[in-house]
Amino acid sequence: MSTHHCEILIIGAGMAGLACAKTLSEAGRKVSILDKGRGPGGRMAARRAEVAGDVLSFDHGAQYFTARDPRFAGVVAEWERLGVVARWDGAGSDDASFVGVPGMNGPIRALAHPLDVRWNTRAEAITRTGEGWRVDAGSESFTASTVLIAVPAEQAAELLATPVPDFAQVAAEVQSQPCWAVMAAFAEGLDVEADSIRDDDAPVSWAARNSAKPDRTGRETWVLHASPKRSREIIDLPKEEVGPLLLGDFFDQTGAQCVAPIHLAAHRWLYAMPRPVEGEAARFDRDRGIGIAGDYLHSPRVEGAWISGRALADKVLSE
Repeated sequence: MSTHHCEILIIGAGMAGLACAKTLSEAGRKVSILDKGRGPGGRMAARRAEVAGDVLSFDHGAQYFTARDPRFAGVVAEWERLGVVARWDGAGSDDASFVGVPGMNGPIRALAHPLDVRWNTRAEAITRTGEGWRVDAGSESFTASTVLIAVPAEQAAELLATPVPDFAQVAAEVQSQPCWAVMAAFAEGLDVEADSIRDDDAPVSWAARNSAKPDRTGRETWVLHASPKRSREIIDLPKEEVGPLLLGDFFDQTGAQCVAPIHLAAHRWLYAMPRPVEGEAARFDRDRGIGIAGDYLHSPRVEGAWISGRALADKVLSE
């Protein structure tokens, strides 16, 4: 097993982990990041598929985001200047809505680009050592004086259960709603007027014409999110069965003509919508060199994840 030595090790390269890492890096701290994913995204992921020679992209996680916090609004303005986000008028939100371009993971890619991120690396165990922490990740291990955990609450609770039970308990209090997401492409446009549909009481609580978002090109594509109730009803079904079921729900709800898709896929988000715990936006124990961040500590939004990650970095940097 190869061992790598780090000053600060962050587990999780989603919005919270990368916002934290960027702030620490800009302050001159040496930061390394582990993420089990194949590339940038997390719940802001974009899924690609090749259909009849065309490469299609689907925002199958977060659909858009808003910026109410002044500091985050400043960051989003810079992203807009860099061309990694754009305003989207089709979200139906009272606040200005933004999407990543060319996919929702646009700002995640921009944040990750200059940082030391090791993809396809799953942190499996954290152990306290005489000089700090050891993180085992498959055939590799990492040692660091400070470890910061920025993964969904359920995963954080499991990682921290033995080495840091007090922080594990905070994460364990969180209950997340599941969500089945369906990605569908069609040869022709559907007879649905709106580019997004929200109905929290319906089986499909959110539907968006993905191809109508800024800088998306190609065929008619839709992303459907099942409501928490509907997702729980079909939680253990094979994804090959979930796609047709939810597409049928969508056609029933909209009254649109049933059209066979040219591409249909489903993805299960087990931890899609956390119910945040009360308290600070991030937790850090300087004596032990351990901290946690995530939207579950603030609010279940892209902005909430950024605020939590930034708050954790501020705590690490404070005297």
